[in-house]
Amino acid sequence: MKKARHKKILELIAKYNIDRQEVLLEYLKEEGFDVTQATVSRDIKELNLVKIVASNGEYKYAQNTIVMDTKASFNRFDYIFSESIKSVDYALNTVVIKCHSGMASAACEVFDGLYWDGVVGTLAGENTIFVLVRTEEKAKDLCEKLKTLVK
Repeated sequence: MKKARHKKILELIAKYNIDRQEVLLEYLKEEGFDVTQATVSRDIKELNLVKIVASNGEYKYAQNTIVMDTKASFNRFDYIFSESIKSVDYALNTVVIKCHSGMASAACEVFDGLYWDGVVGTLAGENTIFVLVRTEEKAKDLCEKLKTLVK
């Protein structure tokens, strides 16, 4: 149910300029989800949603696409993932993340904890993570984002 709700939230914020949790709550209820304001608040945090300025000048929720210009904000993902990976590359619709020995599982765990556009699933070994992505274009985009984290 949570996955379906998260998917619907992402669809709703892409379709409508939603600026408040209460508005999102009403849209979800209209879509048949029985949720509370506290649940919506948790969902916003888990989906890593941020408020941005829409084209009309008003604020709206949007998906944070993990733009990391600096290592100053060391949240769990930043720290574990950036300390674990050695290289990132892709072939067709598969992204390959090479990690320091024994670190792939931890890096994959924090990777899976975030929403990534087009990601179908992941598989981690001892020092490698395979990320299956829906299209080659999305794999290329993901690869470029992740390369900014390689030290």
